[in-house]
Amino acid sequence: MTTSASETVPGYPPSAEFTAQANGTAELYGQAQADRLEFWATQARRLDWDTDFGEVLDWSDAPFAKWFVGGKLNVAVNCVDRHVAAGKGARVAIHWIGEPGDSRDITYAQLKDEVSRAANYFTAIGLQAGDRVAIYMPMVPEALISMLACARLGLTHSVVFAGFSAGALRSRVDDAQAKLVITTDGQYRRGQPTPLKTAVDDALGTGADAAPSVEKVLVVRRTNHDPDLNWVSGRDVWWDDTVAEQSPEHTPEAFDSEHPLFLLYTSGTTGKPKGIVHTSGGYLTQTSYTFHYVFDHKEGRDVFWCGADIGWVTGHSYLVYGPLSNGATEVVYEGTPNSPNEHRHFEIIEKYGVTTYYIAPTLIRTFMKWGREIPDAHDLSSLRLLGSVGEPINPEAWKWYREVIGAGQTPIVDTWWQTETGAIMISPLPGVTASKPGSAMTPLPGISANIVGDDAKPVGAGEQGFLVLDQPWPAMLRGIWGDEDRFRETYWSRFAEAGWYFAGDGARYDADGALWVLGRVDDVMNVSGHRISTAEVESALVGHSGVAEAAVIGAADATTGQGIVAFVILREGVADSGDQLIKELRDQVATEISPIAKPREINVVPELPKTRSGKIMRRLLKDVAEGRELGDTSTLVDPSVFESIRRRKA
Repeated sequence: MTTSASETVPGYPPSAEFTAQANGTAELYGQAQADRLEFWATQARRLDWDTDFGEVLDWSDAPFAKWFVGGKLNVAVNCVDRHVAAGKGARVAIHWIGEPGDSRDITYAQLKDEVSRAANYFTAIGLQAGDRVAIYMPMVPEALISMLACARLGLTHSVVFAGFSAGALRSRVDDAQAKLVITTDGQYRRGQPTPLKTAVDDALGTGADAAPSVEKVLVVRRTNHDPDLNWVSGRDVWWDDTVAEQSPEHTPEAFDSEHPLFLLYTSGTTGKPKGIVHTSGGYLTQTSYTFHYVFDHKEGRDVFWCGADIGWVTGHSYLVYGPLSNGATEVVYEGTPNSPNEHRHFEIIEKYGVTTYYIAPTLIRTFMKWGREIPDAHDLSSLRLLGSVGEPINPEAWKWYREVIGAGQTPIVDTWWQTETGAIMISPLPGVTASKPGSAMTPLPGISANIVGDDAKPVGAGEQGFLVLDQPWPAMLRGIWGDEDRFRETYWSRFAEAGWYFAGDGARYDADGALWVLGRVDDVMNVSGHRISTAEVESALVGHSGVAEAAVIGAADATTGQGIVAFVILREGVADSGDQLIKELRDQVATEISPIAKPREINVVPELPKTRSGKIMRRLLKDVAEGRELGDTSTLVDPSVFESIRRRKA
């Protein structure tokens, strides 16, 4: 297959002014290459250790790693207490903005008190290090406080996205054998209060069907919308009546570097969610290191905003542990980008002087669809760095992001990583890299990745291959909770002989050696023997001036094996000109990629099915394209979107 035209676009180097003040320099690559393990030891010592580590890496039981062997630390102390002890207690840690318009500023000193109160209550109800706690909450401060209190006590938290169904929550509670569930009475969705504890009650069941591990349900009062809220005596307690009454003094203890910090469940191809295990020392080392260098964080000056929900790994790593371990001031926003209107994000950037903004390509394309007059109505001059996360970003969206949101000058860090990797793995260094729109560019210092074929041999420039990680890294997953065999099979079996982790993504190098992630290999379509990336076709479609967003799937085709089916949203003010538009779009794909990549079918739709975190559910689009009954749509922002899609296809 031919290379995408977008790869021939010259890079965008950082300005001389940005480079002069950047945290990360080209020397980092040399240091890591000279002695990778010593490099990671240096990064680990950015943290406070109660007991210093000896061996940096024990890989003798591969693929189960031990990093910073013998070292002991407390993750919460590194995120909160040490900043207070250093005289920074008055610094704002969290600017919290609620969807209805309420807000709170929480300093590091206040955060330390709140985390200590929660830790004291958790201890009072008998929880001990190693116990598991399920957190099923919207983006309220108590969610972050709960995570940090668990970390303080060595309790392993399992955060479950508050948009998930009762069944999804129950499966995660049971698998982790959680003793405590923390939730809210309700949450706001597009300005309206909706129940949440009701889902917890449905999940935990009653009588013979009751979740056997759960002893307490701790409820934060958020919406206060239900006077008849169900209450189980002896099990359910209000945060206000318990945590808030505790002492703000708490003496923490240190835990082994390999102590499990959290479980995060991710979807599996076999149906049962996988409980990804992350531990303490290695995870915090890499999240703290990447936050400092990738986001070029200036302590005491920057205001950081990660738009992810804490239910996803991005929210763990770059809304809790990465920023707070660096003493950052950050924005935490509860709601959706268009509540009460499409100006909300830009109003927040303007009000709080956000300097670093880290969001998903889906949201960037949504902004494009709304039109640049919305961001143009606001003073966004505080922004000095932009970030992209969650999926490969198409070049058109990258350039729009830089030009419209970044005033044509901010560097963009296009980051590749996964739930399983724990922290950013491939990304530009903003003061060093001349970034190409749509390319994650190169592995970070200390990270080793390669692109190989089925035979485990490196592929040449322009050839598609499998993205593998051929050396262990500190934030790597330590297994799947309770299922070592599944861990080995899922991540290590494909290239078992070489001992490589297979990321599940396809990628390729361009002629300049820049790395382009092409998305999941199960999102690589096989059309008449040609491997074509869904992300690449989507990028070509969005390159058309009339298209705001596109999703592509490979649908079964009796002739070609798979046929390419596209769903596109038009930009505001662009009329659907029917066959003429479809012809233009098909020709655009043929020009950008190859005639073989022309979509068999293009559907113009008003919306795409998305989860609340902004992920497009391509699996459900595949069901629509192939005429199957839809699977579970409970995690979508608007399940009714399928009715409009089906009407357009009819």
